[in-house]
Formats: sequence, structure tokens, C-alpha cells
Amino acid sequence: MNSSLLFAILLCLTLFSYWFGIKRSLKVAGGADHKKDLTCLPEQFGLLTAMVCGLPALITLLIFNSAEQLIIEQLLTSTLPAKIQALSSVDLGLYLNNIRSIASSETTQALLQAIEFKSIDLQSNIDIQEQRQAALTLQALYQQATWLKTGLVLVIAVVSVIVLVRKFSLTYKARQKSETIIRALLVASSAIAILTTLGIVVSVLFESIHFFKSVSPAEFMFGTQWSPQTAMRADQVGGSGSFGAIPLFAGTMLITFIAMLLAVPVGLMIAIYLSQYASYKLRSIAKPMLEVLAGIPTVVYGFFAALTVAPVIRNIGESFGLSVASESALAAGLVMGTMIIPFVSSLSEDAISAVPQSLKEASLGMGATNRETVVKVLLPAALPGIVGAILLAVSRAIGETMIVVMAAGMAANLTANPLDSVTTVTVQIVTLLTGDQEFDSPKTLAAFALGLMLFITTLGLNILALKVVQKYREQYD
Repeated sequence: MNSSLLFAILLCLTLFSYWFGIKRSLKVAGGADHKKDLTCLPEQFGLLTAMVCGLPALITLLIFNSAEQLIIEQLLTSTLPAKIQALSSVDLGLYLNNIRSIASSETTQALLQAIEFKSIDLQSNIDIQEQRQAALTLQALYQQATWLKTGLVLVIAVVSVIVLVRKFSLTYKARQKSETIIRALLVASSAIAILTTLGIVVSVLFESIHFFKSVSPAEFMFGTQWSPQTAMRADQVGGSGSFGAIPLFAGTMLITFIAMLLAVPVGLMIAIYLSQYASYKLRSIAKPMLEVLAGIPTVVYGFFAALTVAPVIRNIGESFGLSVASESALAAGLVMGTMIIPFVSSLSEDAISAVPQSLKEASLGMGATNRETVVKVLLPAALPGIVGAILLAVSRAIGETMIVVMAAGMAANLTANPLDSVTTVTVQIVTLLTGDQEFDSPKTLAAFALGLMLFITTLGLNILALKVVQKYREQYD
């Protein structure tokens, strides 16, 4: 029984235990007519029974699945001949991968064909029969693990319910116990989120430290040449690589600035119009249509930027005698700004609409015009939400990749000219980690250093936004 089917059975048992818990509590009370004698509602008994049935069994299933592969490989390795166990870790890993591929065959004939097709030479005389025996052993281990997992999960679910329902009484506090379990689940969820964040930070930081052992942090932070090449020969020109990230940061900031220069004013004006001037019918039509832009895949925007916007900008520039690259920061920034307009407009409109109507009515009652009310009352009061919308848009712009690749190019040029070709940090991260890479060279480890800088940048933006939000919330709450 695979894990998916076992999970479905466990779900059915959980639903049944909910019904069983209700019936058991009514039986303890002496029937439905006496359910008022219970300390808690019958539904609360059912909820507690369902949680006790499902949660321990589900946790057991997750733990079993996470440890199953490792344990089976260790058991299989212990049954292999001594000459196989004496192989190096790399060769032994290849041998085990080969055995797993062979064991996945469904029939004996297919098994033999797989052995003949997948036989490998690991610098030792490995008999076909030995591979066949190892594959059969692996199949048997998988089967035993499946039965053990199924029995263990089902037994835990059933025994947990039996132990619980025997404790039911008129004074049993089912609601308090279920709330305790829910509180523990919420705490565990929060802990998982925090630990995941810490894991990401630690992994990126660990690899970045390895990178800075080979490349000076000063060169990375302040260098103006980016050419992360790997030397093929000792006398190769530029083979040592140049890891100055200033061109990448400059390109990222340039494209982000152009995008925000379009998205912020246009998005805010759209938000003000929809929240203060547009009719209900127009707003109900315009806002969903505007938010469709946020659902368009970024690769579509990239095609639009490369095939439509970039040629138009180039033709206009050439008509004025300007030299415009076929892939320019201006084309990428304008299309990226168009893409993130819905983020600014939708969230800002929600923030403005959430301002208490009494503030607007008081301003108008004092003789202020609609424009003065919007500028001096509504926008300052909605500033925390607007700052959050702008922050989300900036993060979206900094993390965008496809539009930059297709419209701005991949040349690491240090320039402030929006008509030139530039690249961004995210594009270089994708480039460095594309294909088969070894995580012991500065070229590959540079991607983690770039990721660390992105993390620090976004963290700084978050801290700045929180300061602004706290300042104005104290004023308007």
C-alpha cells in the first residue's frame, strides 16, 4: 500500500472517528435527550476524537517516509558481498542507484532485461547474479517496509481512539483538550516557518563564507568587473575570473527604479480613482480586469518586451539620433513596471478604502475639497498600507528574472544609461546555477553570495517599511 492510499484511508478513519466520538459521547450522556448533562458539546468530543485519531498516525507516517529510504539502503548494504561494501562511497552510490533502477521492474523478465541493460563496471567483477539477488532483496525490503508502515499507522490510529473514548465521561473537558491540541499545532506551524527561514539563511550564509574564502569581500562588494569564468588552462586570459558585483547591483537598481517610476504613480492614481471617484459598477469591472495583469506569466511579459517594446524604443531613439541597444534596461523596466502596477493599485486601493469614513466626512465638513481630502487626509491615513504595497512591488521587481533575460540581456555593464544593456542579480544567479555545477568553485559559489546580498537588501527594505508603518499607525489608530 503506497503512502497516498494509506493517507486516504487515514482520512476516512479520521472522519469516521469524528462521528464515532459524537455517538460515544451521547451514549455516555444516556442518549441525545440528555446531552445537556455533558460538560462539552458532542461535536467537541467528535473533534477531539478525530484529532487524536489522525494527528499521531499522520506524524508517524511522515517520520516513517522520511527515514524509510535511508534505513532500507543501510539494510541492503549490510547484505551485499564484502567486495561491494569495500567500494568507495561514490561507486557504492552508483551501484545502489543501479540496484534501485533494476528493482523497479515489475516482472522477473523485465528484471533480467533491466540487469542486462543497466549492468555497470565499477572496477570489480560484479556478477549479474549478485545484482539480481540485490535487486530482489531490495524489493523484499520495500514490501516489508510498506506492510510495517501500513500496520503501524493504522494501529496507532485505532488504539489512540480506543484509549481516548474510554476516558469519556459527563465531566470530561473535551473542548479544553482540543483547544490545547490546536494551540500546539499553531505553535508548531509558527516554529516550522521560523526554522525554514533560519535554514535558508544558514545555508546561503554557509556557502557564501566558502565563496569569500576564495574571493575577497572587498572585491565582491566594490569591484566593477563581473566575469565569473573558470580557468581551463593555467595561462588562460581572465581564467581566474572577476567577481565585482557592482555592475549587477547597479543593473538591478536601474531596472527596479524604472519599473517603480512607472508603477508607483500610475498604481496610486488608479487606486485613488477606484476608491474615491469611480462608481461601484465601474469599480467592480475595472479592478478585476486590472488584476488580470498580475496573473499573466512573466515569460509572456518577456516576449512582449523583446518583440514589441524594445523595437519601438530602439526606433524612437534612432529617430532622435540616439544609440539604443537591442536589449535595454528601459524596455525591461517599462514592462516590469506594467506587470507590477496591479500590486500597487490593488493593495493601495484596499488601504485607502479601509480608512474610516468619518475622517473623510470630517474633512469635507470643514470645507476641504475632494483633492485636499485625498492628499491631506486619506493618503496619510492609508500610508502604512501604501508603503506595504510599494514594498511588495519593489521586492517583486528585484526578484524578477524572465523579463530581464529577454528584454535587458545578460551583459554586466556598469552604466546609468537606461538605453544600454544591463543584467541583474537574479539573472546571474540563474546563469551560475544552470547545468551541471560543482559546488567547490568560486563561479558556482558566487550565486550564494549574490543571494545573500539580495536577502540583506530585502531585509533592509522590510525594516524601513516597518519604521514608517509604526510611525504613522501611532498617529492614525
